[in-house]
Amino acid sequence: MADDWSPRVVALDIDGTLLKWVDGPSDDYETISEPVYDAVHRALDAGAHIVLSSGRSPHGMTTIADLLHLPREGSDRLWVVASNGAVVFRYPPMEVVHEETFDAAPAVAAVLEHHPEALVAVEERGVGGYRVNRVFPEGELSGEQLITDVSDIVGEPVSRVIIRDPHATADDFIELAARLGLHGTDYVVGWTAWLDLSPVGVSKASGLQHVCDAIGGLGAADVLAIGDGRNDIEMLRWAGRGVAMGQSVDEVKAAADDVTATVHDEGAAVELTRWFPAR
Repeated sequence: MADDWSPRVVALDIDGTLLKWVDGPSDDYETISEPVYDAVHRALDAGAHIVLSSGRSPHGMTTIADLLHLPREGSDRLWVVASNGAVVFRYPPMEVVHEETFDAAPAVAAVLEHHPEALVAVEERGVGGYRVNRVFPEGELSGEQLITDVSDIVGEPVSRVIIRDPHATADDFIELAARLGLHGTDYVVGWTAWLDLSPVGVSKASGLQHVCDAIGGLGAADVLAIGDGRNDIEMLRWAGRGVAMGQSVDEVKAAADDVTATVHDEGAAVELTRWFPAR
């Protein structure tokens, strides 16, 4: 980075970056630590734009904005990149300003041919729940789950589809997705056998580019991005400075310009403090 470089946009993943992973469902999971909260607000004090950027669906991100007290009173509405870039919205109130959709039926059918017992979900945006073929394990989806036939779940264009097989592994899904090709669809495998399907070319990076274009006068070179998952790889490569959390898998670290401490050691706060030190 140039000696005088400073982030003008800070893109923050949520799970595993702002929030610490926990073992099993917990009422205490969605907790922002004091070091992270303070570092985010120092960035705001310096004039940086904070953008939450997550694989979560929109309704699962507004609570995090509220925990961070974003936006500040009297400030412009927050920019949020949801559903791995397929949805960009302002908050509050929630206003979707950009959405990418696709026909997910062929890709879902191809995956279910190999994992017939897998769970399938699509967010019911505006309702705050999901249409699912079977109920997901407790704590994995927020909001009501409405049992629906798969043909109806993907019977119309969607912005994102989740496929989850509690009896498989992440490596199983990585191998399967690579073998199938999933033509016309992009995909990201999570920490477990969790597959996110999205429109081709859509990622957190494309969502953030939309935000930069809308703000005006900003581009990838102005962005500090911090994340920990495979769905952060494009964002970390795209940003002027992409930083992987310390607990990230090797392929995520390889995509980043630098690696910070783990989420349990407040890695997001460590990186933010480098650019926005406490006074």
